Amino acid sequence: MKALVVYCHPSGESFTAGIRDLVLKHLSEAGAEIRLRDLYAEGFDPVLPLPEWTGYLETPANRAPVEDHCADLEWCDTLIFVYPTWWYGLPAMLKGWLDRVFLPDVAFLMPKADGEVIRPGLHHITRLGIFTTCGASWWLTRFVGAPGRRTIARGLGLLLHRRARRAFAAHYLMDSSTPESRRKHLARVSRQMTRLLRPLKQGSQT
Repeated sequence: MKALVVYCHPSGESFTAGIRDLVLKHLSEAGAEIRLRDLYAEGFDPVLPLPEWTGYLETPANRAPVEDHCADLEWCDTLIFVYPTWWYGLPAMLKGWLDRVFLPDVAFLMPKADGEVIRPGLHHITRLGIFTTCGASWWLTRFVGAPGRRTIARGLGLLLHRRARRAFAAHYLMDSSTPESRRKHLARVSRQMTRLLRPLKQGSQT
């Protein structure tokens, strides 16, 4: 198992950092090879500049500014995101990472003819984990539509193996959380990680 963990939070002392550490513990105990991308710690620039935008379709030159990140995507078979949900969506840092790294001929293949749609390019990824915290309640997040989760689980998820196993856990009402609610959430993350890392049946990722 080759796991890429994308961690996006400005504080290394946050509860989200604790979730990251728990995810890494489960991966280590499962014997996985691990690559951690701490976007804030490494100072990743989330802004898509004009030269990258104009050269977006020019492969493989388009990947040069983020080559190491693209290589991580091509290397892994397990992709896990750990981040806070802000304004119901992804932090700007994480959204910018997707904008710059999920490129044509890396994450997807561009249409070959008029009227065609893009084709998935990450069929080698057979596990997807999403672990987040939300200041809003479950019902309010659902009412708004949970755009952050949908971006990864649905939009990005369509690029993976069609039967990729998925795991999700969110701590809602984070701003009024308690030691007990946080303890329960970490237990939920552990259960989801245990399920996510179970051996895959041959020919199936469910």
